[in-house]
Amino acid sequence: MINLYSDTQTQPSKAMRLAMAEAEVGDEQRGEDPSVNRLCEMTAELLGKEAAVFLPSGTMCNQLAIHIHCRPGEEIIAHRTAHILNFEAGGTAAFSGVQIQGLDGAKGQFSVEAARAAIRPKDRHNPQTRLIAIEQTANLGGGAVWPLADIQALGALADQQGLAYHMDGARLLNAVVASGVTAKDFAGPFDSLWIDLSKGLGCPVGAVLAGSKEFIEEAWRLKQRTGGAMRQAGIIAAAGIYALEHNVERLAEDHANAKLFAESLRNLPGVKVDPQAVETNIVFFDIAGSGMTADSFCDALKAKGVDLGGAGTSVRAVTHLDISRDDVMTAVDAIRNVLQEAKR
Repeated sequence: MINLYSDTQTQPSKAMRLAMAEAEVGDEQRGEDPSVNRLCEMTAELLGKEAAVFLPSGTMCNQLAIHIHCRPGEEIIAHRTAHILNFEAGGTAAFSGVQIQGLDGAKGQFSVEAARAAIRPKDRHNPQTRLIAIEQTANLGGGAVWPLADIQALGALADQQGLAYHMDGARLLNAVVASGVTAKDFAGPFDSLWIDLSKGLGCPVGAVLAGSKEFIEEAWRLKQRTGGAMRQAGIIAAAGIYALEHNVERLAEDHANAKLFAESLRNLPGVKVDPQAVETNIVFFDIAGSGMTADSFCDALKAKGVDLGGAGTSVRAVTHLDISRDDVMTAVDAIRNVLQEAKR
């Protein structure tokens, strides 16, 4: 199976598995696991923050950060396609009693002007705006990279208005490799942010949340409360160490393969795709012209050994370290065959 469904589908390599098997371990909950401690130190240094905490998932990173920054009845400004709004099972409302105001904007991004206009006037009838949150890269924006200037402008607005500022950095390192901007520079304006280990970096599990020492101390308390504290977690933290040392720069290969995939689809009948919109490792294309739905298209394609996801007539492909250039071309051939069969 050529699995282009998501970069979460990556398998740990033999070298990563060996690093996990040989990891030094201890009681993570007591601060005694050397591998976990090293991973957190590496991440804090990478992002230019005082401290970091290892968590089981990026969703937990988002939810803990929101709970720290916001009180019940307050409001977050985010894009309407944001992960915290659409893909975390209503966790923001359930865990923190906080609502999200979803903004419009191209490529999963919103302007500083839109954010400024969305900040609620201080009135007893209004929810109080407390947090601005962005997603780097913007997943449903096609893996688009938030420009550093826009990030800094939103940070200045947050400072001016006394708001907290959070980055969902699930694919931050894709943005780093694609743009040439350092992770530390991207991270600079934020009160909190995290990186995912289980997407393009190829780890089986985990994410690391970073911020000030005071913020991370509070995140640890919530980690304990929500059952996220672990014991000999160095076995999985070692995968993250390996990934940060070996799997960051190679993300450029995934970006090149995504671009190749989009360019190869461009001339297929019934497919609409814009290769120029592909900035990182995510490709969206539309198959309305084929007469198929995304569900029927993906089912037919899976029968030919290629796994994609989609809804309506929009299909998403995500390249990653388990997808080679040859895999991309094989997937394109399978798509061509499915479209030809549908036409017949």
